[in-house]
Amino acid sequence: MALEQERFILDMLAAWGDGRDGSRPDIERIMATFADDAIWQLWVPGGPVIRGRDALRREIERQMSYVTHNRCTTRHIVSSERVVMTERDDYCVNNGVPMPHSMVAVYELDEHGLICAWREYLDTADLAKKKGVPLEQVGGPNAGSTSTH
Repeated sequence: MALEQERFILDMLAAWGDGRDGSRPDIERIMATFADDAIWQLWVPGGPVIRGRDALRREIERQMSYVTHNRCTTRHIVSSERVVMTERDDYCVNNGVPMPHSMVAVYELDEHGLICAWREYLDTADLAKKKGVPLEQVGGPNAGSTSTH
């Protein structure tokens, strides 16, 4: 178990917000956790892969243009020196629609302790249904576009 690495990831998750009205992500605090060449796969399998700090910032800002009330609640966390995994119950409001969702996220850390890879495993069909996407469209090109973090 690597407590320092776990605290690092938990602090980054806290920077997304506390779920209250008006709470907004601290983008600078979040960005400080990424290596220059970090990658973020928004959902596994098949989700887009965002590469590099500039692209990561743009993706976070894009999501924050329609997502509010962010909160990450960690159920379980496991770690080693270079990997931290969380099981989470996250919450947000996406274009006015409450979107509670569960996920597992894997964070790989580089030699400086910064996030160099981040992969999220979640049920995009569940999120699509919450958005009102008809079941026959789930799995289509827009079904998984609900990623929040």
